[in-house]
Amino acid sequence: MLALLLYLRTFVRTRHDLGLEILALRQQLAVLKRQRPRPRLNRGDRLFWVALRRFWSRWMDALIVVKPETVLSWHRAGFRFFWRLRSRGGGRKTGGDVFELVSRMARENPSWGAPRIHGELLKLGFQICERTVSRYLARRPPRSGDAAKNWLAFLENHREVLAALDFFTVPTVTFRLLYGFFVIDHSRRKILHFNVTSHPTAGWVVQQLREAFPDSVRHRYVVLDRDAKFSPEVLDFLDSSGIKPIRTNIRSPWQNGVAERWVGSCRRECFDRVIALSEAHVRRLAREYMAYYHQDRTHDALAKDTPEGRAIEPRPAQTATLDSVPRLGGLHHRYTWKTAA
Repeated sequence: MLALLLYLRTFVRTRHDLGLEILALRQQLAVLKRQRPRPRLNRGDRLFWVALRRFWSRWMDALIVVKPETVLSWHRAGFRFFWRLRSRGGGRKTGGDVFELVSRMARENPSWGAPRIHGELLKLGFQICERTVSRYLARRPPRSGDAAKNWLAFLENHREVLAALDFFTVPTVTFRLLYGFFVIDHSRRKILHFNVTSHPTAGWVVQQLREAFPDSVRHRYVVLDRDAKFSPEVLDFLDSSGIKPIRTNIRSPWQNGVAERWVGSCRRECFDRVIALSEAHVRRLAREYMAYYHQDRTHDALAKDTPEGRAIEPRPAQTATLDSVPRLGGLHHRYTWKTAA
């Protein structure tokens, strides 16, 4: 009975449908006859099924080697490829170096939009449409570093009137924890004040700030984190002194990078190499380290100079020998030329 129904179905079909079905079955048979462990469809096979889909509505009835969804994905890929080629055909082609310049300008100037970047490109001799710049900027992913760049620009533009403060801990030989407090100047990386205590209260911090800023003529901003030791009493004192406190974001030590860098240097070069005995001992070590830090230690941020300025000492004579002066009990040294007596 089933065979009779299939025969009647084939009989009532038009010759056009029957011919297309035979063509589809023969094409799949050719694919299956290929001498490979697994038949693979080449570009011609894909093109055949995409074209057959356009001219025959019942193409899925004869499909065996792949799924219908696969043919549809081929068609969509071909459609995208066709319009990509067509869109390249008209208009003036823009070189990749121009887009690199656009990306660089947008990265280095977060506040610039397409009109500003387009004007800068015109002044550099590039003939490009502003709409092209806008489309390229719209395709770029959001820049998470814009806030960081604005913050770094603020630090750079205000470093002459900017200071930073922070705490760091020093364990003693008896496992007692001491808190070192310091204030550092941004322009010359100079330590303005240092002290140590085992109980850092708000009143103690305010007293340290009075000693660090005897007058508020120079420093207008101070960077500090959100430590609970910097209480509202500390912030009110800074405001009354004419110094605006700039608090960093939560868990963002990089925003107070100058102070964090000094803490790292102080630990690596001093306190990690000695065992602190008491508060007095920590103060003495800190004084010796700050003297070395200000007078002898060169800094990358200061063009290889020291915070207090260190004059270049050319070799006075060929007979002069290099002399090393120990600092911090021999942990570090300063080198100078010594002439023969």
